[in-house]
Amino acid sequence: MTNSRKEPYLLFYRLTGIIPDNLDLYEMAMCHKSTGVKDSKGNSVNNERLEFLGDAILNSIVADIVYHQFTDKEEGFLTDTRSKIVQRESLNKLAIELGIPKIMQLSSKNGALHGNNVFGNAFEALIGAIYLDQGYERCKQFIESKLIASCIDVNKMAQKEVNFKSRLIEWGQSNKVPVEFEVIETFHDRRHELTFQTHVLINGLVGGLGVGHSKKESHQNAAKMAMKKLQEDEDFIEQVLQPKPEFPEIEEEPELTTEDTESIEIQETTVQEETTEQTKETIEN
Repeated sequence: MTNSRKEPYLLFYRLTGIIPDNLDLYEMAMCHKSTGVKDSKGNSVNNERLEFLGDAILNSIVADIVYHQFTDKEEGFLTDTRSKIVQRESLNKLAIELGIPKIMQLSSKNGALHGNNVFGNAFEALIGAIYLDQGYERCKQFIESKLIASCIDVNKMAQKEVNFKSRLIEWGQSNKVPVEFEVIETFHDRRHELTFQTHVLINGLVGGLGVGHSKKESHQNAAKMAMKKLQEDEDFIEQVLQPKPEFPEIEEEPELTTEDTESIEIQETTVQEETTEQTKETIEN
């Protein structure tokens, strides 16, 4: 192997602790679609498919870890804990600590627009690459060593309260777009408990739906979905950041005063009298 070919292998070994069998997968994981790279057939080469796969693998492995660590907890707790561990904030932070921004292929313009989320997405793409290259067990070891052992205390994370509504409102304020929560439906569930369904509007667009047994809970769940959408859906971000078109104000017709009303009545009476006179003259002739 030539020295020029050894360098990328060493680069990813330092990053992951794994010597790649298929280097192309790892290089693709670091390629954002903004670069516009295409293969010999003209197809786009980027990390989105690997990100999709890595997201599913990451959720599966974290669910496995949480399931075995909290043997006495119910489904709701396990789901909530998993969500806290794989939240975008944690992945972005880890990606930066690993040094992903230094090796990622990314247009500077796109990076300025979307911030650090692209690095968290690249971390998920890297997980997808490791899974395809090394298999599930090796991928699980990587996640346990890089994400769980070094960055996250699972027990503390399980107790952490995340106020998604406050985060979403802060996001709206910093980007100068309105964020509104509306209860759109109330109903009784199978246990006959009152349930609220809320949607959250971001600059007039539906960002998320949430259901809960209180308005507060439904607001939080709607905000959680909206935050996930803002972190993962670049098209939606562009839509909500678009300024709304300004329509010209319609001038209100001035209200009629008593004098105006009397004047109109006098005019109508005069017209009626003139019409009556004309009718009489016509009959007499």
